[in-house]
Amino acid sequence: MELAFYLSGLVAVLATIGVITGTSPIHAVVYLIVSLIAVALVFFALGAPFAGALEIIVYAGAIMVLFVFVVMMLNLRSDTRGDQPWLHPRHWLGPSLLALVLLGALVALLAQGSVDRVIEGELLTARSVALTLFGPWLMVVELSAILLLAALVTASHVGRRNNPVQNRNRGGNQ
Repeated sequence: MELAFYLSGLVAVLATIGVITGTSPIHAVVYLIVSLIAVALVFFALGAPFAGALEIIVYAGAIMVLFVFVVMMLNLRSDTRGDQPWLHPRHWLGPSLLALVLLGALVALLAQGSVDRVIEGELLTARSVALTLFGPWLMVVELSAILLLAALVTASHVGRRNNPVQNRNRGGNQ
């Protein structure tokens, strides 16, 4: 259990360094996803499987959706050249190696059979999280939802290409 914890923590730190030092936004997102999965494995190693699952679903899933929005806003076309520097396999070696280390840590965690064991304290369940979020923290959850909706509308507005010169040319000479 300790081996999986320390390996996952090391991968999380290394992947986060890859996010910070990365020159390509695509590679930064891939490193960020590896980092978030490593943090989820840390939760699993500590005996908090629900928190680990939430980490994967909420954060890694949300980052993937954010990545799709970025690609849509950049308006990447399929007619771009195939010799882009970020497509070379040497750029994918780092995230792949870190993911393999995470896979080894997961195998070590499963081999020890300590996935079901909980460290001292009570088990975190979906019911207790829901009662906390929609009980005393209801206003914070609702304000976060409104903030995310405002960010989505703003991203859609900023991503829209509205060039007045092109609009004049499309309408003809009137």
